[in-house]
Amino acid sequence: MSAHQTKVMDVGGVAVRVSDQDRALRFYVDTLGFAVLLDVPTGGGGRWLQIVAPGGRIPIALVPVGDGIAAGGETGITFATSDAAADHATLVGSGVDADELLRWPGVPTMFAFRDQDGNQLKIMESPRPDQDAREGGTRR
Repeated sequence: MSAHQTKVMDVGGVAVRVSDQDRALRFYVDTLGFAVLLDVPTGGGGRWLQIVAPGGRIPIALVPVGDGIAAGGETGITFATSDAAADHATLVGSGVDADELLRWPGVPTMFAFRDQDGNQLKIMESPRPDQDAREGGTRR
């Protein structure tokens, strides 16, 4: 490693802008099944709120809108699942704004959906490592 490189090892978290942290927390916990990782007060009446997917390792901070940055729009966040079709049916059945399932040859099944603030997220099927070996495929 060069003396001019950082010591960054991984992605430590991502953030989603929300208009109401309590409402967002209910969506991510009650609808998506995430858990609260941190919920602590910060200076000036603020709050640091992080959630994480079950078994996940990368937390999502639910950050209040402000400083000219609004909620809504593409987040670039894609969640992994073992069954995209089942998750799609669950979310649509719960009234979540979700696009249709995308199924392309050789590409994992996926779909986009939006939270209560219009933040677009994706869910993509991720095969288990033992499934790749059985099907003769490889993942990079």
